[in-house]
Amino acid sequence: MAAEPEVSSDTALVLFSGGQDSTVCLAWALQRFARVETIGFDYGQRHAVEMTVRPLVREKIKGLRGVWADRLGDDHVVALDALAKISETALTRDMAIEIAAGGLPNTFVPGRNLVFLAFAGAVAYRRGAGHLVAGMCETDYSGYPDCRDETIKAMARALNLGMARDFAVHTPLMRVDKAGTFAMAEQIGGPALLDLVIEDTHTCYLGERGRRHDWGYGCGDCPACRLRADGFLRFRKTG
Repeated sequence: MAAEPEVSSDTALVLFSGGQDSTVCLAWALQRFARVETIGFDYGQRHAVEMTVRPLVREKIKGLRGVWADRLGDDHVVALDALAKISETALTRDMAIEIAAGGLPNTFVPGRNLVFLAFAGAVAYRRGAGHLVAGMCETDYSGYPDCRDETIKAMARALNLGMARDFAVHTPLMRVDKAGTFAMAEQIGGPALLDLVIEDTHTCYLGERGRRHDWGYGCGDCPACRLRADGFLRFRKTG
């Protein structure tokens, strides 16, 4: 009978999309844990270009500090295309972004973060990681109920009960707005990390990488781009 993997209090698994928030969370984890692995999800997202930038961002972040290169371990990509098949949303279909009848933007993918955390917990269990790190935020967000602190705490409890493990689930950006996220990138990794976030991460819901703005690449019009642009402007004014 195979032995259960030992849980390491020095190992973290970061939910890493290749976007601004998850990249800052990755740097945050690399500061704190001796070994850091990443997990990404290919769920048929409209902005699938984020799956393309992920390896580049991982490689570049290793180059910022020698200790980060030593600490950054394996990457895991999980195919969750079933999520797109059961979701009629602007993140999984070619449709206009608007507010749906229930009051939420139609970019909300029901159950997405819950599914992500469940699969991340399963991988963390197999890898012996004692920590999960995720970029959910309820300060600058679109009202998604699965980004709320209360939701994440409830999910953390469910993971620990359902797997008989004591995972610590960290959300470093939960109370941080987009301006603060840019500031955190600069604080953690200096101008080099800030430049990486601007130049290489992807946030745009439409997957636009052809238009370069001072805050990075994107269409400039979708909710994700507007949040990022506004955050960058406020960051520059206060920096």
